[in-house]
Amino acid sequence: MDEIDKETPDEHGERPVIDNIVAPVDGWPSPPMKPRPVADPAHGARAPKLVASRASGLPVVSFDRHELSQILRVYGRMVAAGEWRDYAVDHLKDRAVFSIFRRASEVPLYRVEKEPALARRQGTYSVISQNGMILKRGQELARVLRVIDKSLKLVD
Repeated sequence: MDEIDKETPDEHGERPVIDNIVAPVDGWPSPPMKPRPVADPAHGARAPKLVASRASGLPVVSFDRHELSQILRVYGRMVAAGEWRDYAVDHLKDRAVFSIFRRASEVPLYRVEKEPALARRQGTYSVISQNGMILKRGQELARVLRVIDKSLKLVD
């Protein structure tokens, strides 16, 4: 079988047709390329971010890797003990919320919230109970998480 020359029209001046697809006159367009953001070394390329941004460009507060590892360490212990079963993470424009559920169909048993607007006043982090009462608030996440961490303690 002869190969079809895709660039030159046939004897009637028609563009080639392959599998019922007609090649455009100008050729196939290349996909658009977006430039990747470059880290600014003056501000520290590895500095933790308090605010991320969504694809829409609106700012959003999120947990960083270190904060999530602290929360998931406590969560993992309680799952292993059979106390908790599910969680949810919400990133909103003014706060980030890690919700902890006893069962998936319930309201959250606890909410760990990060609200950077309160950093200079009462503290960035807070643990809120099922009925909305703030159990603990502070600047250090590890100290705030102690209120819900029921790990084994040495008794003399």
